[in-house]
Amino acid sequence: MISDETKKRLDELVKRYPEKRSALIPILHDVQAEVGYLSPEAIAWVAAYLTLSPADVMSVASFYDMLHLEPVGKHMIYVCHNLTCSLLGAERLIRHLENRLGIRMGETTPDGLISLKRMECLASCGTAPAIQIDGVFYERVTPQTLDELLEKLRNGRLQGSRT
Repeated sequence: MISDETKKRLDELVKRYPEKRSALIPILHDVQAEVGYLSPEAIAWVAAYLTLSPADVMSVASFYDMLHLEPVGKHMIYVCHNLTCSLLGAERLIRHLENRLGIRMGETTPDGLISLKRMECLASCGTAPAIQIDGVFYERVTPQTLDELLEKLRNGRLQGSRT
């Protein structure tokens, strides 16, 4: 399930911590990056690797928004919907994305390319509304900005995106 290269990276990662369990979150990120999401098999693998119970691993994996327990698209778009972003247009951006992509928040486009998800806070209140695409932050986003970003994303020209 996990490549030798990833296993080697995880072995090095664990050495940085006084207790193996402390490496759980970065390990979950690495495993998710390789597998695509944290399947029950991936959760079990991480649990065995760290000598934890699957319930311990699942309790962490299910807590964080950036960890996915179901398959997601190749690209993740998170829209901040905290108070500041909402007041400055996040809901309008969400409606725009849903209309443009033909999906609702929490869903993935039929081609498996893009998943949409709400994020409680992207720590950009001074430059709201904010979104994140594949780990890259965009601030003061407008529907026009979204159209440009979606076009670049679909054509593989979005800087920092996983293509």
